[in-house]
Amino acid sequence: MNAPRDVLEGFVVYRVGGAVRDARLGWPVTDEDWVVVGATPKELTARGFIPVGRDFPVFLHPVTHEEYALARTERKQGHGYTGFVVHASPEVTLEEDLARRDLTINAMAEDSEGHLVDPFQGARDLDARVLRHVSEAFVEDPLRVLRTARFWARYRDLGFVIADDTKRLMRRLCDSGEIGHLVAERVWQETVKALAEPRPIAYFRALQECGALAVWMPELNADAALDLGEQAMATLPASDDPAMWRWARLLEALADDVREALCERLRVPNAWRDLARQVARTRALRQKYDDAGLTGADVMAWFDAIDAWRRSERIATLQRYLALEAPDLGRLVEVAWGVASEIEPRTLLEEGYRGKALGEALAQRRLDSIENAIKL
Repeated sequence: MNAPRDVLEGFVVYRVGGAVRDARLGWPVTDEDWVVVGATPKELTARGFIPVGRDFPVFLHPVTHEEYALARTERKQGHGYTGFVVHASPEVTLEEDLARRDLTINAMAEDSEGHLVDPFQGARDLDARVLRHVSEAFVEDPLRVLRTARFWARYRDLGFVIADDTKRLMRRLCDSGEIGHLVAERVWQETVKALAEPRPIAYFRALQECGALAVWMPELNADAALDLGEQAMATLPASDDPAMWRWARLLEALADDVREALCERLRVPNAWRDLARQVARTRALRQKYDDAGLTGADVMAWFDAIDAWRRSERIATLQRYLALEAPDLGRLVEVAWGVASEIEPRTLLEEGYRGKALGEALAQRRLDSIENAIKL
């Protein structure tokens, strides 16, 4: 462990949580988190640490900007994941701090010499590939249902399973109604993280098994919906945001009103909703192509539906998606767009068209060009 020593002299500091877990697992370590035992907020700020925790004492190191938290305990008081009373003081031990964590593999620490502190046998569960709760206090925080499902999405391909007793507690949190006390924004935040994991479908299947999916995403709760989603998410075009594409493909078979209801419940950002609509329209185009072939009007209607005339950048990404799913259709769309996009309003203005007549003539010429192109 290479904790900076300058401003930490005299403090008892442990590396904790995900950094310890992933280093031992051989997984890339992206964040370092630290716990300081036996100190006070005043002592940390006197060394230049910057307080950033709103609900509990967390500080940024003045040089590395890594997070250092004072050892603390939590006591449940109220519903949801925010209904806790936090107690931080120099008397709180490392073991007490680790006891409040969700899973045993997240409740390990390393001292300044790199020696493992593992009061809840997290290393054992890491070796056994088991996601297991630290204690029955797991049921005090419904967010742990989503976090456990997300960790399964990350590690399932390494052979991890969720312990049966932990599944029982996840089910209890759902059956009691506690899962419904989460706020939509927090559910969506965990879902976005899960969509970026190696096996995102595992997140949704874990939530389905415990009952959380029926509460927050009933539109996806059927096995058939998840089966289709798993198949769809396996094929993605090159993109800077694969998580957004996975969400769009997961929802692509849903009816418009069903998809919109789900996105509204989870407070999904507009950019994610827009891509989901575009992919759903594109899936419908592909289905029509497979069933009966396409007319120029079908292709024109698709260009209109995805707002291609104002947002031409959408064509390239959706065309790449079609090229993966239906190469012939992808080529057809590419050719159709090539000819239709060359017809500009300026040309018709020079011919004297104005107002409504301009719009009608522009649409007709674009349609004619598409029909001629797809006949070739």
